[in-house]
Amino acid sequence: PPRSTLFPYTTLFRSQLDQKLWVALACPVTGVEFDKITLALIDTDKDGRIRVPELIAAAKWAGGLLKNPDDLLKGSPTLRPAAINEANPEGKLIANFARQVLGKTDTGEVTFDEAANAAQTFAAKPFNGDGIVPADSASDDATKAVIADIINCVGADTDASGKPGVSQARVDQFFAAAAAYSDWWKKAEGDAAVLPLGLNTEAAAAAVKTVKAKVDDYFARGRLAAFDPRSVSALNRDEKEYVVLGAKDLTSNHADIASLPLAQVGATTPLPLTQGINPAWAGAIAALQTHAIIPLLGPRTVLTEADWNALVGKLAAFDAWNVGKTGGVVEKIGVARAREILATKAKETLTALIAKDKAEEGNSIAVIGLHRLIHYHRDLAS
Repeated sequence: PPRSTLFPYTTLFRSQLDQKLWVALACPVTGVEFDKITLALIDTDKDGRIRVPELIAAAKWAGGLLKNPDDLLKGSPTLRPAAINEANPEGKLIANFARQVLGKTDTGEVTFDEAANAAQTFAAKPFNGDGIVPADSASDDATKAVIADIINCVGADTDASGKPGVSQARVDQFFAAAAAYSDWWKKAEGDAAVLPLGLNTEAAAAAVKTVKAKVDDYFARGRLAAFDPRSVSALNRDEKEYVVLGAKDLTSNHADIASLPLAQVGATTPLPLTQGINPAWAGAIAALQTHAIIPLLGPRTVLTEADWNALVGKLAAFDAWNVGKTGGVVEKIGVARAREILATKAKETLTALIAKDKAEEGNSIAVIGLHRLIHYHRDLAS
């Protein structure tokens, strides 16, 4: 639609006007002949459409920042500091910014481009008042590395510059998690029952967990075969299933292959570890050998059910401890790195940087408000 029909300016301040009398109750922020930035500013819920309450809120906000709200109806692309309502705290910040930073007198005109450039320049500053600190706001590599670790573990906040950074909430979350993770590890360190392989116990437990259901299934089938030898053929699956498989394009890890028994079932037959393994599980069994069987039981080519139960038993204390894990969000950087960070003044350094950033909050409110106000000053009546 043409600009002249986009917003009914005669109703800008009439929040009580029956919405059935509006020309339209919603407007898309794209595909219309209107400034896209202004539309995006009005669209406060960022759903891609401007609705009546958002338009009324924009008009009320802008009108409250002007000594004479009727100025909005002029559609002027410039704004004088003297026209701003300094009885409004936000208006006072905006007017002072125009005078002190842009060097405008009360009767001087802030242009549209000046407001836009000020917003862009301020957002790009290392400290821009949003309480979020990107890595390049830090002056040393150690602090930059900690910011990267925090983002890696607990996520990032987006700075006004568009860069990923950390807020005080993220910093607090990370350091609380790092302390909890370190304390959790202290419960196990030095306890051979919990960490029979030291830091390698986790890999052993993971290898066992990957195949546990399948190995348990194998030995259960073996016990059933011992109970009644007539069951062996059925326990190893019917030959017809292989005929169906033969008609398909197969890979070694095909789901239909993976669903077959881990190895040929016999009455209490040990599980082979080198030959005759279901190809879909060969890699997982090799990992079980490397990370769990050899270091905990010693080298072997087959695994009896008694061996398997002994292996699971050796890792039972680890599994019980692992269930109580705290601070797991920092696990990806490891306990050593978490403790390294905890031993430094990194939290204090980041808190100081965030405070330094927030000290610019007044200027941030002013420059963002000026940018928004001059857009509304020019466009709301269009």
